[in-house]
Amino acid sequence: MKPLPSKISVGDKYLPAMKITDQAEADEYFAVCVQHTMSFGIDREKAEDIERQNLGYYAGYYNDETRERVERLFHCKHPFFGSIEENGPVSEEEALRIGMMHGVKEKP
Repeated sequence: MKPLPSKISVGDKYLPAMKITDQAEADEYFAVCVQHTMSFGIDREKAEDIERQNLGYYAGYYNDETRERVERLFHCKHPFFGSIEENGPVSEEEALRIGMMHGVKEKP
């Protein structure tokens, strides 16, 4: 798999991951994502953490089946909702409440 371009949109980077169903392919794509992040001077451990958070967050925009698969294949979880396996699906109302709560906490 070839490297990602240095300038890439969030959608172009993470949409392919939402379609992956095979563990070997997920591992390979995760490595490419980590290398991309490391190309900006970030060490591997931090790059892996960033990629897992980003993948988990991005999967939150998809249906529960996709979110569960992405979390399982990429060993990640949504940074605000946690793991769908552990916490179950999040309703629209709960997602709004959690988002607003985090928005208030993050406000300067």
